[in-house]
Amino acid sequence: MNIQNSNTNWKAKLHEIIYEADTPAGRLFDLILLIIILASIVLVMLESVKPIYENYQVILNISEWIITVFFSIEYVARIISVKKPTKYIFSFYGIIDLLSTIPKYLSLFIIGSHSLVVLRALRLMRVFRILKLTRYIGESTNFVRALKKSRAKIAVFLSFVLVLCIILGTIMYLVESDESGFTSIPRSVYWAIVTLTTVGYGDIAPVTALGQFIASIIMIMGYGIIAVPTGIVSSEMTNAEKDNIPTNTTACTSCTEEYHRDDAEFCHQCGHQLDHE
Repeated sequence: MNIQNSNTNWKAKLHEIIYEADTPAGRLFDLILLIIILASIVLVMLESVKPIYENYQVILNISEWIITVFFSIEYVARIISVKKPTKYIFSFYGIIDLLSTIPKYLSLFIIGSHSLVVLRALRLMRVFRILKLTRYIGESTNFVRALKKSRAKIAVFLSFVLVLCIILGTIMYLVESDESGFTSIPRSVYWAIVTLTTVGYGDIAPVTALGQFIASIIMIMGYGIIAVPTGIVSSEMTNAEKDNIPTNTTACTSCTEEYHRDDAEFCHQCGHQLDHE
């Protein structure tokens, strides 16, 4: 019984350090992790600069291994400190943590000059570490929730935009000639998307008066269309603030769900009893 209690206590302590942000140990852990994440991102960027990589390859490699080992220990610690490890492993942050850790290990098994392109891709996978920063941006939680609530409206809106681009692209294919670049409906749809989003690469352009008139209408429509998703998400974020969404960072020891109400006794995700201590 004592061994079981001791095992439970150290896991609870580890969970408090890793997942809780309201305790001194938790804040220190988050600060250290934040610094290491930023350092790892800087390393990835420096490696892409050829002169720096050639002159400091050894230092960069050693630094990357140190960071990789730290992230590996953190990943394992997060798994063993929760009662349902699969909840963390297959969660958004769990997948990001894994993707940001495995490239260095995989590079050990891919040897040979023919694999240099693959090795480069594995190194670039480490930029996923920047997504780990979202843990430490409080407003990102409300933003993600707003996106989830507005996903149906945004999906309908994007479907409408896609249909509109297909129609406009087809019209431009009929109006313009092959000489102006509208050689097929897919290429014309591509032009409609570029124009509607106000990107305007200029690789395809209408030359007829009617085509230019239609293009002008599409450009004006583009300004209004861009504002719609922003308005949808902003509205949901405003509603979230009015609903007083909780910001208590107490994390569930079972499913790692965070941000429960201050007076909550049980996790709103899995129903497990919360430890407010």
